[in-house]
Amino acid sequence: MPPPSIVEQARAEGRTILTEIEAKQMLEDGGVPVSPARLARTREEAIAQADRLGYPIVLKIVSPQITHKSDVGGVALGLETAGDVGAAFDRVVASAKQHVPDATVEGVAVQRMERAGTEVIIGVTKDPQFGPVLMFGLGGVLVEVLKDVAFRIIPIEERDARQMIAEIKGYPLLEGYRGSEPADIGKLRELLLKVSAFVEQHPEIAELDLNPVFAYSDGAIAVDARIVLDEAQA
Repeated sequence: MPPPSIVEQARAEGRTILTEIEAKQMLEDGGVPVSPARLARTREEAIAQADRLGYPIVLKIVSPQITHKSDVGGVALGLETAGDVGAAFDRVVASAKQHVPDATVEGVAVQRMERAGTEVIIGVTKDPQFGPVLMFGLGGVLVEVLKDVAFRIIPIEERDARQMIAEIKGYPLLEGYRGSEPADIGKLRELLLKVSAFVEQHPEIAELDLNPVFAYSDGAIAVDARIVLDEAQA
């Protein structure tokens, strides 16, 4: 008998929210470019994973009960050495347990600290009438402040992806505003199409957030990922 899938394992544990590691693994398997995250249950495993991925490194606490990791001191950025990673592992685990004593801490997610780019967001929600809807806009905190986003019903085509990107008011930022690095618009279109296809292949997904996605002049990569499963399909 084959091992259970990520979704099946989450269902068996009564969870509808996947860990970031699970979400990124599903996206990786679906061909969506993400900054890989690997689970480390001990400081030794964290150092070994960091050595494999390459420095600088980011650590994030992994716990089903902790959604806003930075609020509980569960994130460490810019770790340059194995010693930094080991110390940060101890620190973020202790901080998470102190802030949320009842939380089940599985370990930490180890990932590369990707170089900064223009931040965009790609998201999916399920509309009761139309089904899954794809969103694109400026990412990071800007999406909450400006609400500069475009929507399309999944599945989308090349024309839809092109229009979504061009529709947002922040489009000049993607073209390279006042000397900033222009984004690879072609790769962003490709990413939107891949996310659309991924959600089509996984109708059990109720919500998907890629925020931020770093857009570069030579590509784009999702740094954070969140997937919520549809309770109705459990």
